[in-house]
Amino acid sequence: MTIETLVAQYGLPAIFLGAGLEGETVAILAGVIAHSGTLGFWPTLVTVALGSFVADQIFFLCGRFFRQARFVRRVSQRPFFAKALAAFEKRPVLFTFGFRFIYGFRTVSPIAIGTTQLSTARFLLINALAAATWALVFVSAGYWFGNGIEAAFGQLRLHHRLLACLAGAALFVAMLAVWTRRRWMPKRL
Repeated sequence: MTIETLVAQYGLPAIFLGAGLEGETVAILAGVIAHSGTLGFWPTLVTVALGSFVADQIFFLCGRFFRQARFVRRVSQRPFFAKALAAFEKRPVLFTFGFRFIYGFRTVSPIAIGTTQLSTARFLLINALAAATWALVFVSAGYWFGNGIEAAFGQLRLHHRLLACLAGAALFVAMLAVWTRRRWMPKRL
């Protein structure tokens, strides 16, 4: 059984789970896979959006209904939790739409928003729009990154493309993490 066969059989369910749990890296890799033709672009895009939407909806509902659960209490003690609440208080709709684009806020923010007075219906609507936008941005980036790899290295096998993309995505996420940490964490002397 080749990797192409595995991806064709289990790719969309794996992408659904990965988009909800990991985020950007999986969305970018999904775009590369879509570029290879193993999976279609639109089914991949919809799967990434749904995975992100469902995960953030679950995290929101945890914040809303399970505030005393150990997981929610542990998350609420993270430094980003207070920052997420402060950003939400300043611009609730903009922050609710944009938190998934800010590295480090992905899991904390929907839980924090769930502890606020924002209605579940309003979060659902904003979350759906944001998940679709986020998926379009990152799956398209992966698709174009796959195009760049193909142009630079010719017709590589899928597993070579995935490795190259994984390295590029890891570099991108690492740079984003450093930038976010410098921007959002308090300065130390």
